[in-house]
Amino acid sequence: MPDYAEPVARLIEELKHLPSIGQKSAQRIAFHLLKSPAGEAERLAQAILDMKQKVGLCSTCNNLTDVDPCFYCSSPTRTPRQICIVEEPANILAIEKTRAYQGRYHVLMGALAPLKGIGPDQLRIKNLIERLRGGEVEEIILATNPNVEGEATAIYLSKLLKPLGVKVTRIAMGVPIGSELDYADEVTIMKSLEGRREM
Repeated sequence: MPDYAEPVARLIEELKHLPSIGQKSAQRIAFHLLKSPAGEAERLAQAILDMKQKVGLCSTCNNLTDVDPCFYCSSPTRTPRQICIVEEPANILAIEKTRAYQGRYHVLMGALAPLKGIGPDQLRIKNLIERLRGGEVEEIILATNPNVEGEATAIYLSKLLKPLGVKVTRIAMGVPIGSELDYADEVTIMKSLEGRREM
């Protein structure tokens, strides 16, 4: 005898495909939806369908958007002289929370990972090169993740972009505010020393 009615079991299985959702979380969500009014489930289903149908990639920077070009590429208040390169669209939100950056973005949609079969051709680099041809961009900020793949991607892009006559910088990395040196690993401390600045 099955544990749940077939539609509930099917929903639980589908929910388990979502990131950070295991069996227990999938069950809680499924039972919440069962207890909720039908309209709530319909609105959720419609929101998912709308997102899948209306959201695509910006033709300029590859950010997720429902208008093309996206808000960042079309905004007259953002400077076209700086482009911050990130791995994924979610990384833009982290930078935007600081309210310190007023340039534009370029999303690679991944990072170099040869063991996973991800090389330069699988990343969105070609349209980045096209953006630099206009001569308007003065600085590229490499904001890839501080891990092996992110570092490899930053090094690759630096070697590729510097000959094009654009300034290439890397975001600083190191000991986070509020932590203690005793708990930082060697690589973090090394990056902190390398990224030191005069006070």
